[in-house]
Amino acid sequence: MSERKATIASSSGLHARPASLFAEAAGEVGVEVTIAMNGAPVEDAMDASSILSLMTLGAGYGAVVVLRAEGDGADAALDSLVKMLETDLDAV
Repeated sequence: MSERKATIASSSGLHARPASLFAEAAGEVGVEVTIAMNGAPVEDAMDASSILSLMTLGAGYGAVVVLRAEGDGADAALDSLVKMLETDLDAV
């Protein structure tokens, strides 16, 4: 299983527009991706392609989250999703 940490760069955190953009991207990477707050148990991870999960995560600006994926293409998928989270999606 591949894992990456990312710091949320959007000023509104993973809420509304940034969550929508990220959920869409996570759903298109070809592997199942989960997201959790840094330090949370693995079993608390949520579906990263679910906007509802992202908004209930409570990841505000500057929060560190952990993305996990398994399978062919997992590393590339996580790298692209980390880059997205570390971009201010409110400004895009």
